[in-house]
Amino acid sequence: MSHTVNKFSTFHRLLATTLLAAALTACAVPVPTVTPAQPQEPTQAAPTATLEATATPQPTSTPAPAVEAPTANITDGCAETYSPDVDYFPEKVTVEDATGFTVEYFKNYKVVTVLKPWSGAEQQFKYVIVQCGTPAPTDVGDALVIQAPVKDLIAMSTTHLPHLEKLDVLDRLLGLDSFLYVNNPKVRTLIEAGALVEIGGGAEVNIEKTIAAQPDLVMTYGVGDPQYDAHPKLLEAKIPTVLNAEYMEGTPLGRAEWIKFTALFFNKEAKAQEEYAGMKQRYQAVAEKVKAATTKPTVISGMASKDKWRVPGGGSYAARLIADAGGAYLFADDTSAGSLSLTFEEVYDKAVKAEVWLLTSFQRYDSIKAILDEEPRYAELAAVKKGNVWNYDKRINENGGNDY
Repeated sequence: MSHTVNKFSTFHRLLATTLLAAALTACAVPVPTVTPAQPQEPTQAAPTATLEATATPQPTSTPAPAVEAPTANITDGCAETYSPDVDYFPEKVTVEDATGFTVEYFKNYKVVTVLKPWSGAEQQFKYVIVQCGTPAPTDVGDALVIQAPVKDLIAMSTTHLPHLEKLDVLDRLLGLDSFLYVNNPKVRTLIEAGALVEIGGGAEVNIEKTIAAQPDLVMTYGVGDPQYDAHPKLLEAKIPTVLNAEYMEGTPLGRAEWIKFTALFFNKEAKAQEEYAGMKQRYQAVAEKVKAATTKPTVISGMASKDKWRVPGGGSYAARLIADAGGAYLFADDTSAGSLSLTFEEVYDKAVKAEVWLLTSFQRYDSIKAILDEEPRYAELAAVKKGNVWNYDKRINENGGNDY
């Protein structure tokens, strides 16, 4: 009996095992075999060729088109594209005779320095002129940054007007310090049409009027005296203002070359080079003829006012003008670039023998008699006795504005 039970149990165990195995085989799900972890060797990146062959293609960006360099300066409007490798000033000025300013060119800006703003000045003025449409340099110190070409400006000296006309930018004139002394016919037409603003001069400059006009630039001059200088108030009001120091030049050509200074703010370098070359050629042609003169008349200049007689310094452009015209200036041994304020007696001692007297007076005199009525002591001058007295007032306007 016991043997039968044992046999039955063995049979059932075999049957259960067989059925279970069949069930597992019919419903089997693959099970990964887990093997013991083994130390890994360092792997190397797959060769580039293999990566490129198997990688999914990615869209590529189109290279930015190259910025075309201008073949001429931009004189109207701004640069439409910018590249730090492009020279935006292919037309440049070369300073030949002027000693009062310098210019240094960079790719998209130029640095202009006024070296001698007035007699005895201890400071210089620096301007960074940036091609509009391009970024300004970040480290400019105390320099004034100005976008070029300027669209409009206010001129505070009638001597700036010929520059604007010769550079073909007179249409950008926005205003003047005063209308009284303007002779330029085109500017007079603008004044009469009410197209210009009048802002006053010196320390009395009208800041409110100037701000309302919104000029891109104000061009003025300095003498080093707060009573007559407008630039401190204009700059304090954040109005872009530059000093034109042409009058400090020691030669007429040096002074005339400041047309290039004006041109820098309009990107009109090519036109300025052309205009100045013509002026220089004409001037030198006359000066060369004068060298052949065998005699040089002695010359005195200026006239007294309240017992003070202002004469050009021997190092001034006026003294050089007299020399190049064939005259022997009696204060030529002085080295001052500006003017000298002397007593009547100091000048009279030399002037009494001068063969030519150049009045250079803003007041107009119809005759030598009118001069003597004002100061009888002039009667002893040799030039007065010979009737060799001249003034530069042949062409003036109704207000006495001198075109010289």
